[in-house]
Amino acid sequence: MAFSFSYHSQHVTFETAPDLFSPKNLDRGTEAMLSTVTFEPGQRVLDLGCGYGVVGILAAKIVGPENVVMTDVDPLAVKTARRNAEQNNVAGVTILQSNGFQDHQETDFDWILSNPPYHEDFSVAKHFIMKGFNRLKIGGQMVMVTRRRLWYQKKLSSIFGGTDVHEIDGYFVFHAEKRRPTYAARKRRNR
Repeated sequence: MAFSFSYHSQHVTFETAPDLFSPKNLDRGTEAMLSTVTFEPGQRVLDLGCGYGVVGILAAKIVGPENVVMTDVDPLAVKTARRNAEQNNVAGVTILQSNGFQDHQETDFDWILSNPPYHEDFSVAKHFIMKGFNRLKIGGQMVMVTRRRLWYQKKLSSIFGGTDVHEIDGYFVFHAEKRRPTYAARKRRNR
């Protein structure tokens, strides 16, 4: 299985597999997320839960492959993302099999982008948000796309001190900027 498309004048082709997320075409949520992001050359990007590599490979075309890290827990996704990186001439990206942030120590990202598994409980997303905060540089942004708004808005706001929300085609794209080195202070309730 394979498909092609263009993004900001970058033409890309992806091989996929039936067992991977959105194997026949670009997922609409990922497309919505990408529509809210402008990568600049030299920025450092993490594609968290990369699947077969759409976000990381597109970012690498703009920021340079040496500035992109892609991770996924699924060995098939990692293998397919590596093939796609080679096919799209960005073989210099770093692609790691990792359960979120557990299996690598990469830091100082300008962007962490993720389309997390939001049909399950929130444990994966909670891990991505809390640990992702620590891997961003000051001024860096975590960008997530989901179909659920309230939990993500509250969690991102509690960690980052706020989040912008873009509603696009039935999806919510969250942008949360790291403005301080520690989690946002939680408001205390008067009793």
